[in-house]
Amino acid sequence: MRVRRSSCAVLAILYAVAGTLHLIIPAPFVAIVPDWVPAPALVVMLTGLAEIAGAAGIGQPWKPRLRAAAAWGLAAYALCVWPANVHHMLLDLAKPGHGLGLAYHLPRLALQPVLILWPLWATSVTTWPFRPRT
Repeated sequence: MRVRRSSCAVLAILYAVAGTLHLIIPAPFVAIVPDWVPAPALVVMLTGLAEIAGAAGIGQPWKPRLRAAAAWGLAAYALCVWPANVHHMLLDLAKPGHGLGLAYHLPRLALQPVLILWPLWATSVTTWPFRPRT
């Protein structure tokens, strides 16, 4: 139980920092938004706010239902930003010198399922992996 509570705290910190970065230095995030997404700057701002809201929800210790809702929100968020991460990899690999390269992008993409499942596990919404709590 202590590991799950600590995981909630770690997730809250990570998402609060990421959300804040989306708001104070949006340019790197706007640059990786796929072309088919309308209003990239607005989307980056909204995703930053969503990360901060998710961090607040998963990090608070008083309301288990709010933590669970935040976990589902953060899991959905991680799923929804996966295309931006793929787009970022493709943009980088098209550059001379290949930008950050596969050594950065492949682990990032491979860890995306962990970012989807981690908040669900941390809040006991599900056990690891994919077994709903009974």
